[in-house]
Amino acid sequence: MYELKPLFEQRMKNLLGDKENYEKFLEIAKSEPPRTIRCNTLKISPEELKSRLEAKGWKIRQPFSEYPEVMIVESVLQPGELGKSIEHVLGYYYVQELSSMMPIIALAPKPGELVLDLCAAPGSKTTQASALMNNQGTIIANDNKLDRIQILASNLERCGCMNVIVIRNDGVQLCERLARLNMKFDKILVDAPCSAEGNIRSNPKTLLMWNIKMIEKLSRMQKKLALSAFQLLKEDGEMVYSTCTHAPEENEAVVDFLVRNFNAKVEKINLPLKCSHGVTNWQNEKFDEQISSACRIYPQDNNTEGFFIAKIKRCE
Repeated sequence: MYELKPLFEQRMKNLLGDKENYEKFLEIAKSEPPRTIRCNTLKISPEELKSRLEAKGWKIRQPFSEYPEVMIVESVLQPGELGKSIEHVLGYYYVQELSSMMPIIALAPKPGELVLDLCAAPGSKTTQASALMNNQGTIIANDNKLDRIQILASNLERCGCMNVIVIRNDGVQLCERLARLNMKFDKILVDAPCSAEGNIRSNPKTLLMWNIKMIEKLSRMQKKLALSAFQLLKEDGEMVYSTCTHAPEENEAVVDFLVRNFNAKVEKINLPLKCSHGVTNWQNEKFDEQISSACRIYPQDNNTEGFFIAKIKRCE
């Protein structure tokens, strides 16, 4: 792991609260996260996939009885073996980090619903939503970069996702166009571009690029995305806002912006991982008490990457 910048170190100490917790964070940050995959139930059952993989000599663990599609590969594999297996090529599973599966579990899209995935590429959460919906209903999956759209389309095809419309557009501009068409969605996912502080286990170079100005810039952009998307929700519709960063400016501050300016309610989330409450005080700024219902996933609590998830309901 690269050396932590002093400001990043101080911010994490403030977030984690006590020395012991911070030491645990530092220790696990030096290790790679477990290999995790998600069974693609559009093509195969978790039981059948587990049997196939175990027949290859892989040791597979399913950590959550409620979510048998979530699997941890505990065997030592050859470099690239996870992505080159015939089961992966056929779309029987998606290589996806454990905490990255949580936003869609929180959103819980159902068959027949109209869903917007505003920042969809490369498609891990889009394919997960499609599987939960059993290819029934419609997902509009958007991204603004052509190379990422190509990867998204490839993953959707490999996984057999037939209920997805792929769009290439700036997220805010797309929402404005859909608003003019008076389109309303049952569920929306805003998995926003972020500073990726939560991914330092798999991508330590994030620490080299980290700077506070980037966080402040991202926060302004994230507020625009979240605001634009929120206005497309049906009454009683639900939006999940998520990032793979720890920075409150990119997390709680964005959700607080929605709560203070619109009729938004932050709902409690039931996830199979250990969650810490959203922070309600940060650097002389006080957030709405509802924000404590958001979920902070810390690496040292779950042996995962870090994530932030908030589920927001549009009230009357």
